[in-house]
Amino acid sequence: MMADDPIPTNDADPAGTTTAFDVAAAVRAGTVTAASLVERDLAAIAAREPELHAFNLVLADRARAEAAAVDALVAAGNDPGPLAGVTVALKDNMCTHGVLTTCSSKILEGWKPPYDATVVTRLRAAGAVVIGKTNLDEFAMGSSTENSAFGPTRNPHDPSRVPGGSSGGSAAAVAAGFSRVSLGSDTGGSIRQPAALCGVVGVKPTYGYVSRYGLVAFASSLDQIGPFTTTVADAALLLDVIGGHDPMDSTSIPQAQPSLLRAIEQDVEGLRVGRITDLPAGADDDVVERLELAFDALRDAGAKIVDVRVPAFSFGLTAYYLIAPAEASSNLARYDGVRYGLRIESPDTNAMYSATREAGFGEEVKRRIMLGTYALSAGYYDAYYGKALKVRRLIADDFDRAYQDADVLLTPASPSVAFPFGSKGDNPLAMYLCDVYTIPTNLAGHPGMSVPFGTGADGLPVGAQILAPALGEPQMFRAAAALERAMTKELAR
Repeated sequence: MMADDPIPTNDADPAGTTTAFDVAAAVRAGTVTAASLVERDLAAIAAREPELHAFNLVLADRARAEAAAVDALVAAGNDPGPLAGVTVALKDNMCTHGVLTTCSSKILEGWKPPYDATVVTRLRAAGAVVIGKTNLDEFAMGSSTENSAFGPTRNPHDPSRVPGGSSGGSAAAVAAGFSRVSLGSDTGGSIRQPAALCGVVGVKPTYGYVSRYGLVAFASSLDQIGPFTTTVADAALLLDVIGGHDPMDSTSIPQAQPSLLRAIEQDVEGLRVGRITDLPAGADDDVVERLELAFDALRDAGAKIVDVRVPAFSFGLTAYYLIAPAEASSNLARYDGVRYGLRIESPDTNAMYSATREAGFGEEVKRRIMLGTYALSAGYYDAYYGKALKVRRLIADDFDRAYQDADVLLTPASPSVAFPFGSKGDNPLAMYLCDVYTIPTNLAGHPGMSVPFGTGADGLPVGAQILAPALGEPQMFRAAAALERAMTKELAR
């Protein structure tokens, strides 16, 4: 972890300010200061960050300055915004003006973007306080946050296990209480899978729901920014702030979206929840058991459980690992040592390109660049990439048919609870299978979210994944809120 100044250790812990809603309400009412809340979170970081390594960079000085600005607005009788004083951690692939942005890769060494990502601008306009940049699998390529150039992030529930990936640092930061909320990016499950393993709420919105301007690209047709939070309401609040059209992103959805905070006020009476009967096997027994209890909970809340089929679901993994690497091979070609980041001096330009990329990229990134370049090469384009695009269309069509009979679908978010470090690192296919239940949604461009729903093996968190059609966030959040209420009742017994 890098820090721009020393992190304090104090006992500031204002009562009743656990969630983003609590924080914003207390700060806006003037009953607690944003400054005291920042000091509380910085103290939490000081206590466990050396063990967990959720951050690549802690912005203590900047966070204090932003908190002071929020408090000054309150003192002057002004409203700082719906996220007043809420600390947020940003995945380190989101541009922050004048602040190191690394994508957890050596190749971006020393790079400070000249602008903020749109989501960062919107967070600050809403009164949020950016507390740091979080660790990730290099360029968001991985499912365990073991592929970072700066070392792995550990799961707050059991530091001998992974937090998931690629947004493992963002998930761990919220689970450990380092920040009230965080942002991650999801290309094939990189928000939902770590959310499940860390026991927090994680949301991948509809493609285009949240601006990608300022998100360092992995696979441009798949990437989406979304929140990690401790509650469904906080996730709705955060998406209401960062969502919406952005003219700086040509893929941004132009029409306004309804408030998700209003959606979670509705119950699930009559909501049709689909059970995918041809879902790929492979989930552990403890995960399957919790999923069945989630179906029961929604049924008890008034939802109707219906059987649906998504035949092409099982092809998602294969199609993804042709499409995503192909896009990555193109996007990552810009890192050549000429314009920014690492540069290895060499006798000539071609040698410099080769030496820089060899030293700057990690093994997983190199593996995917080579796979993607091969899939796009002459003679193989139609056989591999072209066929993968056809499978992508089949997946989207199968989902569309399923959503004629169901309003949302329910699946596991991850096939297992958090696994030990090193248990899958030598077997790329085993690691790729961690995203078998999340990838198809990215290929279709639809929303999905993971909601904590109890524990499985070794008392570790299990996440239930709720899927919905494009722009189906309102019904998805209704189902998520119902699961959260059921879980609250279960814990109270």
